[in-house]
Amino acid sequence: MPNILLQTTIEDDPCDWNIGRFSRLAEHLAQLRDTEGRPAFHVTTRNRSPAGLPDPVLSTLHESDIDQLWLFAVVARDRLAVADYAGIRRFRQQGGGLVVTLDRTEPGRSILQWEGAGTTRQHHPGDNGPFQRVRPVGHIHPVMRDRRSPTGVIQYLPAHPDEGSVRTAPDNSSARTIMARQNPASGRRFDIAVAFERSVRGGCAMAQASSHCFTDCSWGRTAGCPSSASVPSDDGAARFSEPLRSTMQYVSNIAFWLNA
Repeated sequence: MPNILLQTTIEDDPCDWNIGRFSRLAEHLAQLRDTEGRPAFHVTTRNRSPAGLPDPVLSTLHESDIDQLWLFAVVARDRLAVADYAGIRRFRQQGGGLVVTLDRTEPGRSILQWEGAGTTRQHHPGDNGPFQRVRPVGHIHPVMRDRRSPTGVIQYLPAHPDEGSVRTAPDNSSARTIMARQNPASGRRFDIAVAFERSVRGGCAMAQASSHCFTDCSWGRTAGCPSSASVPSDDGAARFSEPLRSTMQYVSNIAFWLNA
């Protein structure tokens, strides 16, 4: 059974985006089943160990039995050690699957730079959690497919007022933008997800513009929004079942695609 590690780049802080804020994501992944009805994944969750030394898990990730790392880079300042970056990079080079969320973080940007990708930021008015319409970019990527959607593709993800965009470098043929949204204030398009296919560079990887589409407060658990959040949580997920179902389908697609 593939092992998934969900990890933040911060120490355990009850007032911040600690790994407990991603409990519904962990529950959903643990409940997924394979084609024979067996549990599809074993899920482990943790925060970063105290800063100042290499994280004992990330720095040795390439030596572990982890198959997927979902790294939530939730703070602007860099909390990862050089050895942590090295462990993550070797992990992917050996075929490990990787999801990196960016927010306003140096760890997320640093990891993307290895792969020839970058980020930009654009603030737009809104709350944590209300859903936004998203659309596929280019030919439809497997993580964007949704048989229960009227269009056959993922239509909704939680929004965030400070979500930016992700871009790829033209010289990286294994990466492409797969999803975009439109800023409701300016009307501008922003690319919010980049997929890196399995290649000589390493295993499959996904760069997401924000971690908020994975958080409890964006999935309708109002207690999941920390006091440090600049904008209050919204119960959009609880009130609108279809957008939440769409978000869960997207998460499921990512998990199975990373191990394809």
